[in-house]
Amino acid sequence: MTPIDLSTLIFFCIFGSAMLGMWLRSALPEHHLNADTKDLVKLGVGLIGTMAALLLGLLVASAKGSFDARRSELTQMAANTILLDRALAHYGPETDGIRGMLKNAVAQNIEQVWPTNGKDSALAARGAGEVALDKLQGLMPRSDAQRTLQSQAETIAMSLGQTRLLLFAQSGTSISTPFLVVVVFWLSMLFISFGLFAPRNATAIVTLVLSAISVAGALFLILELDHPFSGLIQIPSTPLRNALAVLGK
Repeated sequence: MTPIDLSTLIFFCIFGSAMLGMWLRSALPEHHLNADTKDLVKLGVGLIGTMAALLLGLLVASAKGSFDARRSELTQMAANTILLDRALAHYGPETDGIRGMLKNAVAQNIEQVWPTNGKDSALAARGAGEVALDKLQGLMPRSDAQRTLQSQAETIAMSLGQTRLLLFAQSGTSISTPFLVVVVFWLSMLFISFGLFAPRNATAIVTLVLSAISVAGALFLILELDHPFSGLIQIPSTPLRNALAVLGK
């Protein structure tokens, strides 16, 4: 389920809870809605609201931390790609083929993650580090300088491959589903209490609608952060595109 679908479902759950509260107001006996009951409901709602705010803070921290970590890893991957290309360039003309393959692999990875046609590629491209490492091991250095450069290039290529695999391993969600379910449940309880004591007029209903939209919008942003390579909030391809522009030169 996409973030927009999930946030829409959350909106209907929350706003539906407010409408349920309005219905309960007409269904409950009058003595269930006296001043003492209102005070007790306010205390309970305050407690639920505090706990919901704490869990929302945890969800934001988890999603934002995961987003920033992946963005940092992508930037590190771009820097390592450039560093690998420069090491190969200093090795000598024997590595021209490897540098060409490295550039093609980066271009394919960009198209795979940020496709220009809006759809995922059917075939997953190999990582730039894997492509380079296979060919680096077949080089025959003729001097100590070339042996040093070969060793350095292999180390960079392995690091590049590790970063790519780390990004792949982190492709799952960082938001705990039980956390999200509990937060939506608590928010629904809050809106039931809002509807329970809200007057039946257009202003009250519009206020509840806008409040539900605001809450669902906040959860939508959290869910968008949890999908960093798609949607409205995504990690830009700028670092890899900048790297691609200087590869092979």
